[in-house]
Amino acid sequence: MCEDDHGHEYGRDHGHDHRQERTGIGRRAVFVTGAAAALTLGSVSFASAAPREQRTRTVRGTLPPGSPDFVYVPVEVPRGVREIHVAYAYDRPAVPAGTQGNALDIGLFDERGTELGGRGFRGWSGGARTEFSVRADAATPGYVPGPVRPGTWHIALGPYTVAPQGLSYEITVTLTYGEQDEAPRPVYPPERAAGRGRAWYRGDCHLHSEYSDGRYTLAEIAELARAAGLDFINSSEHNTHSAHAHWAGLAGDDLLILLGEEVTTRNGHVVALGTEPGTFVDWRYRARDNRFGRFARQIRRAGGLVVPAHPHATCIGCNWKFGFGEADAVEVWNGAYTPDDEVALADWDGMLVASVRDGGRDWIPAMGSSDSHRSPDVIGRPQTVVLADDLTREAIQDGIRAGRSYVAESSQLSLSFTASGGRGEHAGIGERLRVADDTPVTVRLEVTGAPRCTVRLVTDQGVLFTGDPLPVSGEGVVEWRTTASYAAYVRAEIRHETAAGPVPGALAAFTNPVFLGR
Repeated sequence: MCEDDHGHEYGRDHGHDHRQERTGIGRRAVFVTGAAAALTLGSVSFASAAPREQRTRTVRGTLPPGSPDFVYVPVEVPRGVREIHVAYAYDRPAVPAGTQGNALDIGLFDERGTELGGRGFRGWSGGARTEFSVRADAATPGYVPGPVRPGTWHIALGPYTVAPQGLSYEITVTLTYGEQDEAPRPVYPPERAAGRGRAWYRGDCHLHSEYSDGRYTLAEIAELARAAGLDFINSSEHNTHSAHAHWAGLAGDDLLILLGEEVTTRNGHVVALGTEPGTFVDWRYRARDNRFGRFARQIRRAGGLVVPAHPHATCIGCNWKFGFGEADAVEVWNGAYTPDDEVALADWDGMLVASVRDGGRDWIPAMGSSDSHRSPDVIGRPQTVVLADDLTREAIQDGIRAGRSYVAESSQLSLSFTASGGRGEHAGIGERLRVADDTPVTVRLEVTGAPRCTVRLVTDQGVLFTGDPLPVSGEGVVEWRTTASYAAYVRAEIRHETAAGPVPGALAAFTNPVFLGR
């Protein structure tokens, strides 16, 4: 499900006409920070106080249309502070039809600063929360617990969209003074579950909980994943790794929990899949800043995969604009199957055709995930089914990276897809059948759990085979013969019935390709 993933119903990044009306703060100061398209305002200052006392300051201001992507409000935190609490609100004036209203994201950076890379990152809730707290031993979901050290902290505002009238906001900062409790030592889920050896494992790698803009608890996600027949999931909250340390008790021999993030930029989203525990990936850049490569490399250094998400989604900032040169896989099917998924599937097939020119060496595998946020979103619709040597982080990632996978709408649907030559040569999904161009090749698809669905075989020439609807039992076998000179690759689509006309029905499943030829 790709909705507005910031948690709002609803910029541009130039303009410096920011006004700040303040109580209890010093002289206005405006300067550009190290992050692209950002602005820093005058600071909020606090004096020292006795333990258990609280001090509150309020900041008011207005952001005009054309505001930078990020606006920082410095907060001077003295010694002896136990907790920082931030609450905010902003106006939502009526706007003409077709015009975007106001939507304002929020987050927090500590005394280590706002430099791109996130060394000082302490949390992000986008537009999903109106208040949050951070202290050594606990934090609001989306935020990271840890010491409250003295220095200049920054409240990060992200004007996602600004109405023609401007966006007026109010921020209230409350410091609670006193001795800090000990910060907890994070415990993370294991990187291995009790697998079945080399087998097909089902997973959903794009999910959201209350740790970003979802409504599911982590426990609910784990329960629903098991009910959906999944073997693995990936934690992928928007622009925060704060959930990582809360998954350990929910993993088990029957469920592998990978850790990651949905890096939610203004020019598209990318799932960091299976990174090292505690890895945070910054999102504060656009395609024109030429910084995505740096963070794609960070994901890989942290042991993760780079997976552009819902590349043709229509929500603001969701459409992928960074290109696919850094992609390890691409999320072609996102949630309930919709027209933007059909466009993504066609675009991916075009990339497969282009890869044929170099023998298919640089092709990008496809995936599918639910992007579930809340009920009635269905966790595991769709799911990526991966052939892996075992149920471990590394083995699952190897299978995804190699394209040894297919995507199905549920665990009820299973398939086997192979190509074989006349002398016993054999290849499966994501592999190459090495035969001469004129060698006869038999492509075989076995399907279960797809009642009344239609099988299509797609090659670099397009759809070359369409079968009759499968029986009500949902089981069937299709065989088709070709040669490598006629089809450089073959992949299968299983589609639901369509009412009439040339438009294909919604996907029930599809495979990554089998390549043919030397």
